[in-house]
Amino acid sequence: MQKILSIPIEARLAILIVLGCAVGAMINLGIYRLACYPRPISPWSRPHPDAPPRRFWDRLPVIGWLGLRREVNLHGACFWIRPMSLELLTGAVFALLYWWEVVRCGLLPPHLQKLVAILEPGNIAFPAIRHEQFLAHLVLFCFMLVAFWIDIDEMTIPDGVTIPGTLAGLAIVTLWPFALLPESIEIPNGHFHRPMLTSVWLTSPDDAPASPDDPTAIPLYLPPWELPKLTGWPALAGAIAAFCVWCLALAPGCWYRRHGYLRAVKVFAARMVRERMTYTLFALAVLGSVVIVKIWSIGGPHWVGLASGLAGIAIGGGLVWIVRILGSAVLHREAMGFGDVTLLAMIGAFLGWQAAVIVFFLAPLAGVVVGLCRLLLQGEKEIPYGPFLCLAAMGTVLAWPALWNVGYPYFSLGWMLIAVLIGCLGLMVVLLPPIRWMLARLGSRVGRA
Repeated sequence: MQKILSIPIEARLAILIVLGCAVGAMINLGIYRLACYPRPISPWSRPHPDAPPRRFWDRLPVIGWLGLRREVNLHGACFWIRPMSLELLTGAVFALLYWWEVVRCGLLPPHLQKLVAILEPGNIAFPAIRHEQFLAHLVLFCFMLVAFWIDIDEMTIPDGVTIPGTLAGLAIVTLWPFALLPESIEIPNGHFHRPMLTSVWLTSPDDAPASPDDPTAIPLYLPPWELPKLTGWPALAGAIAAFCVWCLALAPGCWYRRHGYLRAVKVFAARMVRERMTYTLFALAVLGSVVIVKIWSIGGPHWVGLASGLAGIAIGGGLVWIVRILGSAVLHREAMGFGDVTLLAMIGAFLGWQAAVIVFFLAPLAGVVVGLCRLLLQGEKEIPYGPFLCLAAMGTVLAWPALWNVGYPYFSLGWMLIAVLIGCLGLMVVLLPPIRWMLARLGSRVGRA
């Protein structure tokens, strides 16, 4: 870490821009290769049979697309502008995110940003934690960029993006528990309260300990103290259940109720047995459960981080799954793709269940505005929802101190928060029919115009 910090900030940002452009080339490769209908557009893909031979310069980030303009007859006019812009955007995101999270301390409240400047010299742990958060969010943003553009192109999000992304999120929050979003707390110390930072764990916001072990020390980051709710068998059972349900949800079975529940179960089981993916997911569930038991037996911050990531998967994916079921039942058509379920589960694995809930409520705001604009201007009723989840997740990370300050009172409700969420879902069921009627009327008027 000292070697990294010894590099001038201007040089670090320049390196990140170059690295980001190179990673952007791999993101383009993922977009075109992992889509349901792969296209040989990336210079790292096997070229089109009618394309001229690829050259070494074609594989250079950004500038390589200038040479690939010769393939416009195969891929369409100006096809190269979007991938080239994406690589430039990725380089800018790498640098700007580093400046915001590591240099500017943008994830911290303003009063703690000043405290960091005072306490940080001589303590290498503080910048190390911010670098862990930066790397975690960078990995998340890369996966979301792939999902974003595939959903734009095909209105689907492949499991080839969300499964590795979710596993990467669980691995990161387990190895680096402080990679989770930060939380500011006040620790009583004599006649005053001492501001400290911890992460938003599974049980956050929770009661803080009376004081650190050493009352004379003034640390800035407080590790997860002993959390009785996470040390017993129920916590282990819940973690294993969350992971196994996620694996089961990814299984290739289909549920058709038109001919009765018994027929639906038979068809579901037959396809599960026939597909090779079922056995892969079963092996993943077994291996993951063994790893969860091992980390639980060790305990400490790594177990708290893993439990927080698994809770993010369960609650983030579960909320969208419930909306998908209720919306489909009310609208009599698929209201949301299953890729949106796995996408928010992936986001929850990186950010925790609290941030996943915030993303869940932020995404529809942009979705409604964009959807109405497309309906009025183009007459299109179908819009991909995954991009709005990605944008809401990015906004949650960048505006985390303000959003957590607003959401803190609601998350402090404890179990009452479940009642609030159930009430919101019930309100959605009530509002969906009139919204459907209104959209149908608008669509018919746009069609006549």
